[in-house]
Amino acid sequence: MRLLIADDDKDIARALTVLFEHSNYSVDAVYNGNDAYDYALGGDYDGLVLDVMMPGMDGITVLKKLRAAGVTAPALLLTAKSEVEDRVAGLDAGADDYLPKPFAANELLARVRAMLRRREQFCRDVLEFEGLTLDLSAFELSFGGESTRLVSREFQMLELLMQSPGTVISTDHFMERIWGWDSDVEVSIVWVYISNLRKKIEKLGAPVHIRAVRGVGYCLERKVS
Repeated sequence: MRLLIADDDKDIARALTVLFEHSNYSVDAVYNGNDAYDYALGGDYDGLVLDVMMPGMDGITVLKKLRAAGVTAPALLLTAKSEVEDRVAGLDAGADDYLPKPFAANELLARVRAMLRRREQFCRDVLEFEGLTLDLSAFELSFGGESTRLVSREFQMLELLMQSPGTVISTDHFMERIWGWDSDVEVSIVWVYISNLRKKIEKLGAPVHIRAVRGVGYCLERKVS
C-alpha cells in the first residue's frame, strides 16, 4: 500500500513516515498544500493523510480540488482543530476520516487500516494465486502448510504482483509505487528484491514463478511443467 503524507511540520512528517514504513507501507512525504495536490494528482496512492493547516493550500482545499479532479483515494485529515464545524467541513470536502492532534500512533494506524479496508468496498485480507497465499495483515507468504514472513519491500512488491497475476508490472512502476518519486535508489534494487522473492517462493514449493520480461518488467505466473 502506498500513502501520501502531507504536514508542514517536518518533524511530524518524518515521524509519520517512519511509523508507516515500519508498518510495511510505502510513503511519500510533502510539507505544503501545493505539493500535496501535485503529488496526489500525479501519483497512484492508496490513501492520503493530510494536515489541515498547511502553507500554500490548506488540507481541506487540497482535498476539494482533488475530488473535483476525480482523485478518489481515501483521505484522513489531521488537525489541531477539534470543533464540530471543522470536522464537518473536512468530511464535506471528501475526507473519509478525521483525527485531531495530538493523537496516539496506534490509533492513527488503526484508522488508516480501516480507511483502506473500506476502499472499493473492502480490500481482501488475503491474496491467493495457485494455492500461494499472501496474508496482508501478518505479512506472511504461505503454501501447503508452510509459511515465511516477508520484509517490507518484498511484501509490497509481491502484493502488486499478486493483485494482478499474469500482468507484467514495469520496473518503473515498482520504483514509483514502492520507493517513491524522490528516491535516489538505483533501479537494480528491483531485481535484488525479485531475486529474494523467487527464492522464498521456490523454498515453499509453490507452483508459481516470477517471470522477467526483458526491458519491461516482471510477471507472476503458474509454472509450466
